[in-house]
Amino acid sequence: MPVFILLFGSFLIKQPVAPAFKGSWHWQQGSQEGIISFVDDYCVFTSYDKQNKKFDYTWGGPFRITDKNILVDIQFNSRQKDLVGTTFSFPYSWKKEILLSSFTGEEKEWTLLDNGKAPLAGVWRISGRKQGDQISEMQLGARRTLKILTGTRFQWAAINIETKEFFGTGGGRYTFENGKYTEHIEFFSRDSSRVGASLGFDGKIESGAWHHSGLSSRGEPIYEIWKHLNQ
Repeated sequence: MPVFILLFGSFLIKQPVAPAFKGSWHWQQGSQEGIISFVDDYCVFTSYDKQNKKFDYTWGGPFRITDKNILVDIQFNSRQKDLVGTTFSFPYSWKKEILLSSFTGEEKEWTLLDNGKAPLAGVWRISGRKQGDQISEMQLGARRTLKILTGTRFQWAAINIETKEFFGTGGGRYTFENGKYTEHIEFFSRDSSRVGASLGFDGKIESGAWHHSGLSSRGEPIYEIWKHLNQ
């Protein structure tokens, strides 16, 4: 009996806290909305006004959970690049299934949109482009384009983790069914006129890579290959 109690206690101590946070969480007051997503040990937050097609700001980076705080190591911040390389700490608590935390600067109630489980869920980085029969490979560097997908939400971000530059972002809801990947854009930092548009692509997973083809938001043909950031 003492041995069983010791092992069971060790098992409880080693259990990660993070899975309770996985997926996307949502806050809204009037037309102002906030989305915070946790997947593959990465966190991204965005504030926007979908109704008025206004993007506010976004930040993100690797995260970890303690028993009292959510800690995010900032890799990009569209509002203040000088904060890149610092760590944000957000105290949190629970009210039944509602997450209470201050991602916007003051404590708000966040409701779960999805649990982060889906075939495409993860943090992806663009690793190649196909033109004709040729594939040009792209090595992971300081300048990178990421796509963060949970169960229902997507967001891309073009950043440089060394110079702290932020080049743009967009996101919203997505679906992936029968080889068809569709994005429904709810915010776009570079061009607000694209908010409300839906873009459809062909999508498939081959050897762990996501092959993504169709027409870009500018109407240009694309064939992109994405790999998990941690690969």
